[in-house]
Amino acid sequence: MSMSKTTNTYNRQNWEDAEFPILCQTCLGDNPYVRMIKERFGKECKICTRPFTIFRWCPGARMRFKKTEICQTCARLKNVCQTCLLDLEYGLPIQVRDAALKVVDNMPQSDVNKEYYIQNIDAQLQDGDGTEAAGAVGRSLAANEMLSKLARTAPYYKRNRPHICSFWVKGECKRGEECPYRHDKPNEPDDPLCEQNIKDRYYGRNDPVAEKIMKRAASLPTLEPPEDRNITTLYVGNLPEEITEPELRDQFYQFGEIRSIALVPRQQCAFVQYTKRGAAELAAERTFNKLVIHGRKVSIKWAHSQAKQGTAAKTDRRFDVAGIPPPSAKPNDYFNLRQEQINVMPAGMKLHQLPSNLVPASAYQMYGQPTYAAPYSNASSTATSTSGVSLDSITIPPPPGQVPYPSQDASRMGAVKK
Repeated sequence: MSMSKTTNTYNRQNWEDAEFPILCQTCLGDNPYVRMIKERFGKECKICTRPFTIFRWCPGARMRFKKTEICQTCARLKNVCQTCLLDLEYGLPIQVRDAALKVVDNMPQSDVNKEYYIQNIDAQLQDGDGTEAAGAVGRSLAANEMLSKLARTAPYYKRNRPHICSFWVKGECKRGEECPYRHDKPNEPDDPLCEQNIKDRYYGRNDPVAEKIMKRAASLPTLEPPEDRNITTLYVGNLPEEITEPELRDQFYQFGEIRSIALVPRQQCAFVQYTKRGAAELAAERTFNKLVIHGRKVSIKWAHSQAKQGTAAKTDRRFDVAGIPPPSAKPNDYFNLRQEQINVMPAGMKLHQLPSNLVPASAYQMYGQPTYAAPYSNASSTATSTSGVSLDSITIPPPPGQVPYPSQDASRMGAVKK
């Protein structure tokens, strides 16, 4: 096969020349002012080995430069991106998509048969507008529930990060923050994701990324309906901030008659209540891990019964802790007083009018010592209570035991005259 750019053979006439690549949103990047370098017939396709026009660009800040790897004919044949070779609609590997759609595309792999097959595909694509897929994939490309669950709803720009700096791994990188490569720990050599082949990904065979995703698909959670048949309300979470009740009703009315919709904008959630349990079960089955509103995947759950929530709120959650004494029988006894130390003042009586028999002896323990000198000696010698009993004549009984705390000892507080 002649690959010279100056020859004018049949193969030279079939070389691909394009004005813009076929890319996914992740590979294109988030920069709206991206600039690309275009080189006509700069490289051969890694699938069909025909020279094609390559594009090179930087998808964003602190990202590595990317370029197209396969020609547009091979990309449209599998409906994949020219750079990452992932499906343009779902962002999944070809092996996962073909397994879900049950697509069997026996594309020839020998040089002569492959060249003839690609020429026939080019003839088919010339009749279209260039936006549809070709081959068996184009005929069977339809909506699939499993692919919708596994698909990404937003670009994964982490895939565009720079490669790991080999000098940093060896401890010899001297660039520091100016190094364009990533300073991070590499994956283990035994990791199957380290052994990826572009042809295996394109033909959908032995793809470690696809096998990882298919294992995750086998363990996807399911939404089980509650046992209470009276529950007909669905919880709808992760809603966009600008969502309105009519838009939410348009998404759920197709499954049955709706009784009410309670929208909670602050929590970005809503509660959709159906009139029949069958309609609620159908809505939960059709929307669980599938519903996307304004580009956001909505979470669907069954609402809890209000009766159960009220029972749970009234449940007594108190428990005993070792070392803590039980509560007192008298809830208002905050000072642990004995019964003889508790006196109730008669109604209408002032504090200075109390008779001596109502004043406990313990009240004079700190201030009624015989050796205590009052601040005003003249007044204290003649001071008597309203009942005619002198305060100095009151005999204060000794304390029943040792003082519990030193701060309660009257001799340490200046009450005893030395």
